[in-house]
Amino acid sequence: MRKTLLSLLLFCPFLTLAQSNNAPSSYDLHDIKITGYLQTQYQKAQSGGITSFSGGDFSANSDSRFMIRRGRLKIDRVDKFSNIVFQIDATQNGVNLMDAFIQLHTPEIPELILTAGLFNRPFGYSIVYSSGYRDFPERARVFQTLMPRERDLGAMLTFNSKKILKFLTADIALVNGSGLSAKDYDSRKDIVASLNFKFDSLANRKLHIGFGASVYKGTVRSNTDTYFTNNGNGFVANVKTENINKNLNRDYYGANLQLQYDNTFGTTTFKTEYVQGTQPGVANSTSLAGPYASQSFATQPLTNLYLRHFNGYYFWLTQQIAKSRFTALLAYDVYDPNTKIKENAIGFAGNNTTGGDIKYSTFGYGITCAINARLKFTVYNERVVNNSTTLTAYQTDLKDDVFTTRLQYRW
Repeated sequence: MRKTLLSLLLFCPFLTLAQSNNAPSSYDLHDIKITGYLQTQYQKAQSGGITSFSGGDFSANSDSRFMIRRGRLKIDRVDKFSNIVFQIDATQNGVNLMDAFIQLHTPEIPELILTAGLFNRPFGYSIVYSSGYRDFPERARVFQTLMPRERDLGAMLTFNSKKILKFLTADIALVNGSGLSAKDYDSRKDIVASLNFKFDSLANRKLHIGFGASVYKGTVRSNTDTYFTNNGNGFVANVKTENINKNLNRDYYGANLQLQYDNTFGTTTFKTEYVQGTQPGVANSTSLAGPYASQSFATQPLTNLYLRHFNGYYFWLTQQIAKSRFTALLAYDVYDPNTKIKENAIGFAGNNTTGGDIKYSTFGYGITCAINARLKFTVYNERVVNNSTTLTAYQTDLKDDVFTTRLQYRW
């Protein structure tokens, strides 16, 4: 029994390279199959009422909480020509639909799969990678900002050869652009495309490499006659009547890399992604915290748009400890919503910058214990840093660090 468990723990990192949300539990023919996972956790924040990307904001008078982070129930079925996936998320906040898509395929052309419905946007690595298998508690801030809740409604064509070019997966999708929580608010559709390469079993089956590139081409509709663009020192207003109904470009370009090496001490993995582009956002206000001013919209933005040039990235390093059930975690991520201005110039009179232009970095570290093949315990701490600005509320680093303990059961 101990040998079987150890084999599962050693092999599990290799399996997770292929854990995509845009797929049934298995492509083997099967009738209804039910899988899922539950994540229950306790968190302690550095101060009460903080804005947080570690499971959502804390309540105004609270710096600690118990919560159900994710409660996923997935139902899928696969037959000769099609499969269906339906997944919900049940937490203390209620029940939400997460995935609902049909996939069509044919034995004559097994390389092609057509997906239609609600699915993860095929951008990069971490967006599509299941939270039930990810070692780190949350995705990086940049991806939570650009693609909150990861999903969108649309159609996607996937190429994945089982013979020649079997190391290549290509996706192209046409989506609403407003995410899973709302109907589309304009007539334009967004395009998401990615190329991903995976080479397993190199160096006597000890080295596994994956890498890819992605692009997102979309727009955001302006509801006013004014929008702001960068001039190098801040924002300038563009005021024209014809700006009402104007569509501002929403463009992302990304690259990703995954490395796994099975060494004598234990499995080592390194994963990274970089993304840059243009993001239409708004100014922060009394009702909208700065970190959310550049977040993608689920409904029509009613105030003036700010066209920001951004970049962001993360580094994830994990190290299995002496081939045991323990794995050490180390992460660093950065999101800069406005690369055209330095932090010490944010808030200068007349440059129209706000809390929505502030750069954040997060240093995370922790450890996981795979108690058995289904049960995992995680202890993780995040040090969140923002540089000082001339804005009253952001003159020093905010006290918004978060400590998390999580227990996960997957079936």
